[in-house]
Amino acid sequence: MTDEFEIEAGPSFPPLLSGLAVAGVDPFDKARAQAVLGVDAGLVVHNITPDRLRAAIVLAPEEPLESAMAAMIACAVGFQNALGALAPPEVAVHLTWDGLIKVNGAECGRLRVAASTTDADAVPDWLVIGLELQLIPASEDDPGLTPDKTSLYQEGCGEVSPIRLLESWSRHSLVWLNALEGSERAQLHEQWRGLVEEIGKDIEVNHHTAPLAGTFVGVDENFGMLLRQGRETIVVPLSSRLEGEKPT
Repeated sequence: MTDEFEIEAGPSFPPLLSGLAVAGVDPFDKARAQAVLGVDAGLVVHNITPDRLRAAIVLAPEEPLESAMAAMIACAVGFQNALGALAPPEVAVHLTWDGLIKVNGAECGRLRVAASTTDADAVPDWLVIGLELQLIPASEDDPGLTPDKTSLYQEGCGEVSPIRLLESWSRHSLVWLNALEGSERAQLHEQWRGLVEEIGKDIEVNHHTAPLAGTFVGVDENFGMLLRQGRETIVVPLSSRLEGEKPT
């Protein structure tokens, strides 16, 4: 009699998306390099290790950069929807304006974004949205030493398959990305606002390497942060979250 065991199949993606598994490189950097070479939009570059899930989606916007940056929000809400569908019901998933993912109040991952241009009024040739998620603790130290950081395992999500989570993220993100092309951007605003705990609070955000402090009172139509400083309210554009180009 032979032992029977199940080998989990690799991820499968919805129509319009295709997968590329990589090892030994950052999927975010690989996706940017592929985008520079002119790969078709919809490529999902991914790398799953025992401790981390990393992935990146290549997009081809048809609108100016500042408006196209809403794709980062779409993918963030897509992740919350994905983990919310797979995790135990008591697990709370929240987001921050600058891309952090919080599970039960502690940082568990982040969204990243890069584009072919930093000109807010130019239509980018490509946009890459990256996801990083901690699956198990980053170190063997007492978790109490870093109460502001966590992992899925620590929050009771050890049974969540990272492959199924990646698939679910791609599906939910695609739904919200398609919504951006229609008349449903207001629905994305509403959904996202309900997931961001910072709104209404005094915060500090980096802008062009300099910290800005104020009260986060909301966002504009392109998800730019409205930061109230005394009697003045300034807009911190979401494009300020762009990372520099680093194709490999």
